Amino acid sequence: MPQKVYSMSIRFDEIGERLKAYRLGRGLSAEEVAESLDISRAAVYRIESGGVVKIETLERLAAILKTSVASLLGATVEYYSSPLAYFERMRQIEEQADQVVAHFPPLSYLLTSEAYPSHLKQTLVESLPPYVEDHRKAEAEIEAVIEILNERKQARKRRGLSVVNFVNVLEIERWLKLGVVGRFNISETELTRRRLAARTEIEHLIALIESQPMGVQIGVIEENLPNTTFQLFRTKEKTSLGLSPFRLGGDLPNIRGGIAMLTSDAEPVRLYEELANDLWRRALKGGDASALLRTVLNRSAIAKPVPKKSSSKVA
Repeated sequence: MPQKVYSMSIRFDEIGERLKAYRLGRGLSAEEVAESLDISRAAVYRIESGGVVKIETLERLAAILKTSVASLLGATVEYYSSPLAYFERMRQIEEQADQVVAHFPPLSYLLTSEAYPSHLKQTLVESLPPYVEDHRKAEAEIEAVIEILNERKQARKRRGLSVVNFVNVLEIERWLKLGVVGRFNISETELTRRRLAARTEIEHLIALIESQPMGVQIGVIEENLPNTTFQLFRTKEKTSLGLSPFRLGGDLPNIRGGIAMLTSDAEPVRLYEELANDLWRRALKGGDASALLRTVLNRSAIAKPVPKKSSSKVA
């Protein structure tokens, strides 16, 4: 059998990062991968840290991780059915990025308040479908996703990563009316609390717009945006494009169904760069953006429940 030849510049550090992301997505420990390959755990960690790896070993790894050698090499589009794997890849790329351009409705997790992770966990747990039998395992996966998301947020602050976030005012208004919910059969009292949680996030967003922290740019769009979320990760060397079906905010978040993809191919990157530039030209910014969001907040104000009048019998 002729040996496979991959004509590309091999980046062993990026191969290691992809391996780790796919491993996490498969729910495998380094020990389990090492046992399958009949190598040491240290060797697995060495590969994931950017050590040289043979094509033969990559082929065996690809089989274990249910992916292709081309995907591990970055020679094609990377596909992720696991949100854990995809968000880990996002974390890895953001560590090297100079700027992230995001449409992740209703707003980028990187710009949420410190109170949001607990709300997100609650909605993700309550949105678990009835067929999930092992709730403990499902909740552990949710916690792992949130841990990676929080690592991304901390890294953004530490590195001063530039973030450009497109916010859809229609998504925001719907979120304010429905609240931070994973299902609808909740009490009116709890629903009020969830709507207040959504208001807290929008007030936090307005504060970011008005305080203009270094590296944060927010554009408010007054029209429906594409259903698929997208992010552009810009570095000095290249720009990568991530497309994801996963939702981390708004009503009815989803991290269970769908396939996310990541690519650096020139054509899709160019098209989404053009889309991002066009959206930025049309977006409201600064005072105009915060004024519109405050208007939406005011007309979505939570009405206080009217107490029922006690009926009295007339003698």
